[in-house]
Amino acid sequence: MCVPLLLLGVLADGRAAEPDETLARDALVLRLSLREAMEAAVDHNPKVQLFKERIREAHGVKDTKLGALLPNLSGSMNQYNQTFFLGTIGGAPVPTTPFDIFDARATATQYLFSKSLVEQWKASRISVEVAEMEAEITKRDTMATTALAYIEALRAQEAVRARQANVELFRQLVKVAREKRTGGMASGLDTARAEAHLENERQRVLVGQNDLTRAKLSLMRAIGLSYDVPLVLTGELSLAGIDGVRLEEALAAAEEYRVEVKAQAQRIKVASLTLDSTVSERWPSLQARGDFGRIGNAWTDTVSTHNVGVVLSVPVFDGGQREGRIYQSRSQVQQEILKLKDVLSQVALEVRDALDTLVSSKEQVLVSKQGLQAAMAEMELARERFTVLSSSNAELTTAQISLARARENAVDALYRFNASRVNLARAQGRLDLLY
Repeated sequence: MCVPLLLLGVLADGRAAEPDETLARDALVLRLSLREAMEAAVDHNPKVQLFKERIREAHGVKDTKLGALLPNLSGSMNQYNQTFFLGTIGGAPVPTTPFDIFDARATATQYLFSKSLVEQWKASRISVEVAEMEAEITKRDTMATTALAYIEALRAQEAVRARQANVELFRQLVKVAREKRTGGMASGLDTARAEAHLENERQRVLVGQNDLTRAKLSLMRAIGLSYDVPLVLTGELSLAGIDGVRLEEALAAAEEYRVEVKAQAQRIKVASLTLDSTVSERWPSLQARGDFGRIGNAWTDTVSTHNVGVVLSVPVFDGGQREGRIYQSRSQVQQEILKLKDVLSQVALEVRDALDTLVSSKEQVLVSKQGLQAAMAEMELARERFTVLSSSNAELTTAQISLARARENAVDALYRFNASRVNLARAQGRLDLLY
């Protein structure tokens, strides 16, 4: 396991560990790449842990259903004192003399045939598979949510850097304006205008730093990490290649890898088996029963007794309750079938939307790069004009504002592209494509 995840395990509960003398203080800073953040969320996110518990619950239900088909053994031991009132059977209308009875007995029952119980057991086995698939769905959703939170934090981080670069630009503008005013080549308005834009950009830096802090907190929440852990993001927003991704291939991958589709198909099986179990209640069931024990007036004075037999139960009429349950189970099967159609439609929609957004966002990145280059050229020309000519700094200010906007547009475009990559990978069920 990589070092960041080891540190996460040490620091996740928020308690400070005893520092090793050979370890530098800043080694406790948690450095996470995108992949490490996604993997850490699987181990620490409470939702993932919750669904793991539901798997254990499903196993318990399965064992309970199986236990109904296996032999059931029990034992009892009784020691009591009793009397009889003989008047109820035509005897003397007085109680009998009290006497003691001791009875120790072992009892066994075993279903020899019960189709309903067999179908219930089959349904419980598939329910375990459904619970495992639901846990996998939650795991993947958590990884995707963590990936989006990570990219959002990268966006906030890059926005802060862009605004800090803008501050430096406006600081240079203020410096040039003050120098030209000292030389009598610029007015006080030029200086005031430059200083106003500088302070505005400083304010935007503070806002961006707060956004970055909030984005990191959201990422820690998605991972399940203590908010007190210092976090450093080692990833970056980049334009990864997406050439060759076609809609038909993406849809085929989604049908193959999306666990939601498989889980819903299994839910249909569970509903069908539940229906079969309810219908099978009309069938007779056969059960073997027996007991063996010793009975007497005291445990030292007993005789052996036993009782062995077979019980055939034939359902006749239960007031229509069974038919009501059958009707209900049939409706549940149809509901699950309709849900499968809805899941398939939703998956197709997510794939199409994610792929279209990804292609569009890639074009936006390319356009934003061209806009950034144009804004930088405009800024250089405006700086030269203001430095050489005795003109107002309005053109230079406008150019620097355009450059600041172009920088943020470039950051936003890269963010949308990377977020679209996550959404497409999630839609296909292939989050491993992000690594």
